Amino acid sequence: MAVAGGLQLSAPSHGGQGHVLLSSTKSTIFAGAPLSFSFSTSGKESFSRKNLVVFARKLSGLEEAMRIKRERESRQLAPKVGRRPPLRRGRVSPQLPVPDHIPRPPYVGSSLLPEIASERQVPGSEGIDDMRAACELAARVLESAGKLVKPSITTNEIDKAVHQMIIDAGAYPSPLGYGGFPKSVCTSVNECMCHGIPDSRQLQSGDIVNIDVTVYLNGYHGDTSKTFLCGDVSERIQRLVKVTEECLEKGIAVCKDGASFKKIGKRISEHAEKYGYGVVERFVGHGVGTVFHSEPLILHHRNDQSGSMVEGQTFTIEPILTMGSIECKTWPDNWTTLAADGGPAAQFEHTILITRTGAEILTTC
Repeated sequence: MAVAGGLQLSAPSHGGQGHVLLSSTKSTIFAGAPLSFSFSTSGKESFSRKNLVVFARKLSGLEEAMRIKRERESRQLAPKVGRRPPLRRGRVSPQLPVPDHIPRPPYVGSSLLPEIASERQVPGSEGIDDMRAACELAARVLESAGKLVKPSITTNEIDKAVHQMIIDAGAYPSPLGYGGFPKSVCTSVNECMCHGIPDSRQLQSGDIVNIDVTVYLNGYHGDTSKTFLCGDVSERIQRLVKVTEECLEKGIAVCKDGASFKKIGKRISEHAEKYGYGVVERFVGHGVGTVFHSEPLILHHRNDQSGSMVEGQTFTIEPILTMGSIECKTWPDNWTTLAADGGPAAQFEHTILITRTGAEILTTC
């Protein structure tokens, strides 16, 4: 679960800028009509090398202008694709009960958003077994929840299924009651960046939905999320989802004992920028273990964050990518946060354990 609350991170944006690709020198001006020309060298007149260079430059400019003209014409002729209506709040049903025998995290019962704990979480040899169990359960629940994603299902129904799976395992759904959050899972649809509250809205073919599962088991939190495709999703949005997952993988790949935290944001940004995507700066990864959210805060964009990873440490990496603006707006519920320009957003998350030589992904099953 991405940390936000009252925390506002700001830094120069490096994502979301497209690149102009120059046309190949092998291309021709008119399709099917190769270019040819001739000149005479008779008498004192000659076609100088300088004149050839000038001619070549003029030709290159004309060629580029024709390419741009063709692209504009093709866009005008292409069928207009209607933009999906903006996300609207459905009906939010009452929160589901948790059996009394299941242990609760300490924040349950208070509507106040907990402070980010300052301690770095290192579970130790005994605690790591409990941490692995919590993370493995979260991964299993997420996998099962993803199989429910299809047109016409509501995010309320997904929440109900997730809730039941978690309490059946003797665990507590960590989001439930965290700072007053009313549901057992976060479901973020289309332009919702994160912290979407499950409701009565039915998923539509072409939607994407991030399901963010965190469980509290034996005193430890396991936190993971994934963006799922619903029905027939356009290729451009599928690419956004795929690249976001790749960014998570590349961020994890630089992690090991002694590595600097800023390497994570650098690697994620480099990959996202290859595709012209923006990396959301406001929401960050976080330490996780006996405490839901703690230091270190993991920045996913380029940054000058100080500090290095320590063997045995556990934290999440959870980048959010957008096709357009990385700016966001939050609904009056103080949770649901959307891309300001209404464009799609995707997110993936794992909880990892830092080892001497790399990182172990704990949220797998």
